[in-house]
Amino acid sequence: MTRIAWFRVLAALVLVLGTAACETIFVRAQTSQPAGSSSSSSSAPSSRQVKKSASGADSKLDSGVVSNGVYHNSAFGFACKIPAGWVLRTEEMNRQQGEDEEADAGKKATDAGRVLLAAFSRPPEALGEDVNASILIAAESATAYPGLKSAAQYFGPLGEVANARGFAVVEEPYEFAIGTRTVVRGDFKKDVGSRVMRQSTLVVLARGYAVSFTFIGGSEDDVEELVRGLSFVAPRAK
Repeated sequence: MTRIAWFRVLAALVLVLGTAACETIFVRAQTSQPAGSSSSSSSAPSSRQVKKSASGADSKLDSGVVSNGVYHNSAFGFACKIPAGWVLRTEEMNRQQGEDEEADAGKKATDAGRVLLAAFSRPPEALGEDVNASILIAAESATAYPGLKSAAQYFGPLGEVANARGFAVVEEPYEFAIGTRTVVRGDFKKDVGSRVMRQSTLVVLARGYAVSFTFIGGSEDDVEELVRGLSFVAPRAK
């Protein structure tokens, strides 16, 4: 998958996954996830290894592991709590990425990205009137963005996609502390009928990757609660 194609898929998923029934069809089209799939409707298990991309690309990238309701990634040095009862879609998103990579014979090996965690308060294909709260963590090779030197620069293309899909910027990218780690954060919102969809995306540059953490909810409090579930530790030695 080229950088543009990968980013469009990722950004579209990020910016639409929290909407209600009217946009659920778009989500399913993006993820190529058939309704009623038994593997995708399961809740976050007590312990499981998050599988790598179906194409096998970027095999050196640590996929992380979910254990007792917490996603851990020792290579990047962070952990993220998954609320009880939520469902995972990580494998399905990476399967779609793998299919797109196979269709793009000219893709450069360094132009790789992967969804590390995709978790939702309800299955994306399940209709609902409320915002489908979600967590999406992804890593994309920094080489896909020539000249990328700071996490704040990553918000340039993200802001363009957000604006195109009707999202308003609540806060321009700013430094945000999580424990002893400083990340760059951007906040967005979108009116969906009588509801407001809130999204906060946090970005760090680590080990040659831009790692993004996106939290979606129906209120500022919902989003902040999800953000509080993110923590950083010393990364595993290379």
